[in-house]
Amino acid sequence: MKDGFGRTIDYLRISLTDKCNLRCRYCMPPEGINHIPHEEILSYEEIESLVLVMAGMGLKKIRLTGGEPLIRRDLVSLIEKLYKIEGIEEICLTTNGLLFSDLADQLKAAGLSRVNISLDTLNEELFYKITGFSGLEKVLKSIDIALALNFPLKINVVPSDWNKNELCDLALLAKNQTLDVRFIELMPLGAAFEMKGLTSDFVRGHLEARFGRAIQLPGNSHSPARLFQFDGFKGKIAFISPLSHAFCTECNRVRLTANGMLKLCLCYDDALNVKEILRSGKSADKIKEELKGEIQKALLRKPQAHQLNEHKKTQSKMMTQIGG
Repeated sequence: MKDGFGRTIDYLRISLTDKCNLRCRYCMPPEGINHIPHEEILSYEEIESLVLVMAGMGLKKIRLTGGEPLIRRDLVSLIEKLYKIEGIEEICLTTNGLLFSDLADQLKAAGLSRVNISLDTLNEELFYKITGFSGLEKVLKSIDIALALNFPLKINVVPSDWNKNELCDLALLAKNQTLDVRFIELMPLGAAFEMKGLTSDFVRGHLEARFGRAIQLPGNSHSPARLFQFDGFKGKIAFISPLSHAFCTECNRVRLTANGMLKLCLCYDDALNVKEILRSGKSADKIKEELKGEIQKALLRKPQAHQLNEHKKTQSKMMTQIGG
């Protein structure tokens, strides 16, 4: 699949639900949101049908997100279905880690390839202040279990003034364990529109003051992460910098919201309503052809770049509604 700027699109992030068992202050307002009615959420069969079409068009990688994806019932069965689709090379999961430990063995057996666990603090009190709930111990247990099961593991950290004093401690998770700690710049979207995080350059400088000079490593050309190695660390440190080091020229992804909107860019509301096509009542062959044609046309509308640095409100949804 190609967009209007010649970029190859082979990565789909699938939001399975807009619900979450945390209330991270940069993702969802404290009062929560009006959740999508159950009947408007794509079924696993509908997701499978869409992925089958997109795999035939060149889709290779899937990431399951939310809200919190593990809230969705019987997620293991969906992974089993997606794993069998020809052309799909990776099925990844981004989770807050609260429910992962109980399902990890089943997820591995079903075909899950990789896991990203979000964690902004190692302090239980601050964990509660950021997320609105307790649960740090469960997240740390999930990290241990993911490593024990040999999942390639990444820890996602959003650096801000809240956890500024813990950046080195969080980085130390990669010292004696083979995992990546990724510092992701806070994006001014949804609940975080008026918030400001710490830049990747600030965080890198802060870490180098403690651990010495970081050596940059070669990375995947389509990955937004810049990888670094500190002397004596088993794992790697990564920086994802949508504001200070934008990576739009290499963007290879689109997003599917839980209610069936294929979003072309995280920053904008523009999307293709694939649910409408999937539920049109037409024959399977006609739905397949219509999806293929409409997706190809939609990709030509994919913006060349976001406008996050211009602080314009181009996205009306919360991150939990988009799929992080």
